[in-house]
Amino acid sequence: MLDTVRGVHTPEGVELRLPAAGPLLRSVAWGIDAGIRFGVLWVFAIALSFLGESGVGVVAVIAFAIWWIYPIVFEVAWQGQTPGKRAMRLRVVRSDGAPVGWQGSVVRNLLRTVDMLPVGYAAGVVTGFLDPWGRRLGDIVAGTLVVHLPPPSELSARTAASDALSDAVPVPLSVQEQTAVIAFDERAGALTSERQEELADLVPELTGARGEMSVRRLHAIADGLLGRR
Repeated sequence: MLDTVRGVHTPEGVELRLPAAGPLLRSVAWGIDAGIRFGVLWVFAIALSFLGESGVGVVAVIAFAIWWIYPIVFEVAWQGQTPGKRAMRLRVVRSDGAPVGWQGSVVRNLLRTVDMLPVGYAAGVVTGFLDPWGRRLGDIVAGTLVVHLPPPSELSARTAASDALSDAVPVPLSVQEQTAVIAFDERAGALTSERQEELADLVPELTGARGEMSVRRLHAIADGLLGRR
């Protein structure tokens, strides 16, 4: 299944485009997390082996905690990422693009018991291929979505531009103008650098610059409109 983009309209009339992740990358991320959990459990099992039957009970409790609490705590504390998702540059968000909270994370992870039926995550895999945005049953019920993050180089450039930009947009923007800025931000990756600069130079009153800096400032303004700063 190819990765797709989910369009979400905010109350302000701005369309967000969320690049939904397909089953393949999500499976790799899950495998990384499973390896970490099994590794931690193995360390505890070795350390508590001298306790005999009592140690087995303690290990069982630890195994339950690691398996169920690990993803929930990481997703909430790490802005929707577990170590596996961070390695694959994925993030869990709400279907409207907002950060996932405790409720969403708990529901999507508890419903893994359904997604795992009848064996080997069969229900979740089938649902992921049928759903337009690759969501498993847990995500559908919880109202969550797993999305891609921009490449590190793009994030670095945006961070530098955001740091150099004032929090206030230089001029008031209408809903249509906000939409245009966000559309430029989303589609810039498909344009040459020359074409990006040509388009950004059309609004010098907004960026206060020309060339590469005008492109960076447009990205920074889009980040501010989308609440990413």
